[in-house]
Amino acid sequence: MVQTRTETPRRQQIEDAASSLFRERGYAGTSVRDIAQRLSMQGGSLYAHMASKEDVLWSIVDRAARQFRDRVAPIAERPDPAATRLADMVRAHVGVVTEDAGHASAFLHEWRFLGTERRAAVAEQRDRYEALFRRVIGHGVAAGEFAPADPKLTATCLLSALNGIATWYRPDGELTPRQIADHYAELFTRALKSTPEELR
Repeated sequence: MVQTRTETPRRQQIEDAASSLFRERGYAGTSVRDIAQRLSMQGGSLYAHMASKEDVLWSIVDRAARQFRDRVAPIAERPDPAATRLADMVRAHVGVVTEDAGHASAFLHEWRFLGTERRAAVAEQRDRYEALFRRVIGHGVAAGEFAPADPKLTATCLLSALNGIATWYRPDGELTPRQIADHYAELFTRALKSTPEELR
């Protein structure tokens, strides 16, 4: 069913409330009643806007996947040096995490609760996304910008660190999103440029 103009904002409110709760309690620890209470609604009223709790999780995860891809993919395709691209990709990734930590956390951690077909779709999205980082790291190694390293393992380490931000970031914390992004960008690009001789 096509959503009407009045339904769209309510659906967005439901997704925002659900993503916040999923981040706080986990998908399994959040009930439809919890989501309704967060919005001061009756539990049954939610079903006018969603088919199920999993349906809401799917919408949240799909939206976050598109946000990550749309921010990072154009950077990966630029003709800039690999180190410049990777630093900006890190900043873009951190930007998505800090701007909407609830949605990002659902995509990064709660997607495993989706049904088989949807879970497979997300796994494919995640692999394509991680491939952007693997490719840029590989370019950097091939061009001599980065020390020899396994692009797949390096990308996995990098993204694991970046994704962990979703578990501890708070908007009212000591560090701004820009400070966090710059720190991680510098940390990883410097580490990749390092050779054993430079570390002595």
